[in-house]
Amino acid sequence: MRLSKLFKNAPTINITGLCFDSRKVKKGDLYFCLPGITYDGHDFIDQAIENGAVGIVHSRDLMDKMPGAVYIKVQDVNECMNQCARLFYAKPTDKMTMYGITGTNGKSTCANIIKYIRGFKEPCGYIGTIAIEYGKVRLAPDLTTPDALFLQKTFSDMVRAGMKACALEVSSHGLAQHRVDAIRFDVAIFTNFTYDHLDFHGTMESYFEAKSLLFKNLVKDDGVSVLNVDDPKFNDLKDISKARVITYGITRECDYRAINVKINSQYSTFDLIYQGKKYAIRSSLVAVYNVYNLLACIAALHETGMPIEEIVKACPKIPQIDGRMEQINCGQPFHVIVDFAHTPDGMEQMFQYGRHIAGKDHRVITVFGSAGKRDIAKRKVFGELADQYADMIILTEDDPRDENPKDIALQIREGIQNTPNLFLEDRYEAIRQAIDNASKGDVVLILGKGDEPFMYHATGRVPWIGDNNCVRECLKEAGYSNL
Repeated sequence: MRLSKLFKNAPTINITGLCFDSRKVKKGDLYFCLPGITYDGHDFIDQAIENGAVGIVHSRDLMDKMPGAVYIKVQDVNECMNQCARLFYAKPTDKMTMYGITGTNGKSTCANIIKYIRGFKEPCGYIGTIAIEYGKVRLAPDLTTPDALFLQKTFSDMVRAGMKACALEVSSHGLAQHRVDAIRFDVAIFTNFTYDHLDFHGTMESYFEAKSLLFKNLVKDDGVSVLNVDDPKFNDLKDISKARVITYGITRECDYRAINVKINSQYSTFDLIYQGKKYAIRSSLVAVYNVYNLLACIAALHETGMPIEEIVKACPKIPQIDGRMEQINCGQPFHVIVDFAHTPDGMEQMFQYGRHIAGKDHRVITVFGSAGKRDIAKRKVFGELADQYADMIILTEDDPRDENPKDIALQIREGIQNTPNLFLEDRYEAIRQAIDNASKGDVVLILGKGDEPFMYHATGRVPWIGDNNCVRECLKEAGYSNL
């Protein structure tokens, strides 16, 4: 693409790529001097040019300009990069129905439900914590919401692969860092808002402000905000949303409401009330919070043209989602559930469900830890929650980074007053111990990592088989092989 297509009055030199990392610049690239938390891209202009950059987009005044490139000064490099990426990759999100899902919990589940059900109508891609998927392509994720250049290129690849829609998990980090500003969303879904990420945002107010950007920036004339009417932040989001608002919930009157909710260890059922009509819903997704997730997806899909009868018909076919309330059955006489829960609300939801299934006659055994170099205030809260619901607690590593996992466990233990507990640093051994201790009818909850194939240690990111795969191996070692 000619540089003059991206900037008025710019030279007509050819741009073959976009980049904000000077180390990865290739010949013909346009380099964006992106300010960061630790580094500033302006400090690496010379390296970018040496690596082949033919254009430099900057916001700081530059005293010395290295020859060999065109310099373009802008007010906001990040904003400019978003718009350039959108143009360079031929406005790919204008060519797909775009679903953006945000909220503290439920993003991965909702995005995968949408990808699955929308797929009955037309090809739908997915980008999020679990994977990047479209057509026959499945890539490992890096961030929940990747950077703007990666996103626009991936959307372009999706369009070329025939995708007609895409479900994107939109994290608060991605919103605060303006990674999705150039995406033309058709639907913005809000799941819930609870305590999380204060290590990054500082306050709950700042955290909510980041989440709200998805709804403030929903500018399509036919765009729709799908909001959880039962969440305390509903009215705030309703007031700031620039798009048409559609509601879903259980306890209050709304556009898409679930009544007669029934949940057991294998499936959920409820009656969906929409415009006075009742639809019987059955799904293998269990727990009340998954009823909310399913309602959000039904609303989003129906509001973007799918007949509600087709959506209802697809609900029983929704497969288990890797690492999200994933029930693993290898023929053992007890329940084993793997979940990504890593927030106080997510943990409590899982503990409540486990307690409900175990009843009074069986035990809840849980394995979890807490991430290193992240919000430490929730560690004691995790201990308090486990102490309230579990009968046995095994504390272990969970992305310790350069913290000592034992020190993290001691902070969790500050909240444990009555429940027997132990610390096993090796996560594999902790999961093995939980399974070896389980008896008929017990519920084993493995929380925190889900299907993530890596673990963060002091040396960086190292491979991990995923909690779900670890459980399967441990069950097989224990003599259960109904795989």
